[in-house]
Amino acid sequence: MLWRELRLATRAGGSALLAVAFFIAVATLVPLGVGVDLRLLARVGAGILWVAAVLAALLALDRLFQADWEDGSLDLIALSPLPLETVSAIKIVAHWLTTGLPLTMLAPVLGLMFGLPAAATWTLTLSLLIGTPGISGLGAIAAGLTLSIRRGGLILPLLVLPLLAPVVIFGAGAVQAVLDGLSNGALLFLGAFSLAVVCLSPFVTAAAVRLNLAG
Repeated sequence: MLWRELRLATRAGGSALLAVAFFIAVATLVPLGVGVDLRLLARVGAGILWVAAVLAALLALDRLFQADWEDGSLDLIALSPLPLETVSAIKIVAHWLTTGLPLTMLAPVLGLMFGLPAAATWTLTLSLLIGTPGISGLGAIAAGLTLSIRRGGLILPLLVLPLLAPVVIFGAGAVQAVLDGLSNGALLFLGAFSLAVVCLSPFVTAAAVRLNLAG
């Protein structure tokens, strides 16, 4: 099942590659617009990269269940012995492996474009590694809720973005703390938030999918 989801994510419309390309494009264009002031770029870099990562991850969420819904595969999956909670967890893992993990791996390179010091760059990478699973989890819940809504892909970001505010705040805040030489525990809060979302999201997502299938 995981191998199937990975293949769909990389082949069906290229959503995973589109997310990575969007992340790189935003990180490349912002320094061109802000200017060459490395001190300013370093101050805003973490926030910009975190916002870009969130938006890039959202690009690949609308097809999480939609493709299976449209071709009838979701009905067969729901009737299979595999629980929907397990299916939801697999789809969340596949989304993270094809979007969150590549975005995290790109962070050290893109951090150099913003003039981030080594300590801040590694903190940014660690924050993305911790926080992106939470993005996938919350996104899966929204994808399940908007499954049967026509043009639900347009509504999905409106549902997810307010819920992802803590991820961006804690993720960017951890990097800012390193730049300022402070310790604010942002990574701990980010880890707690992401862990709670990852543990709960398969069950909430499965309930949302069942609701749409029953309707």
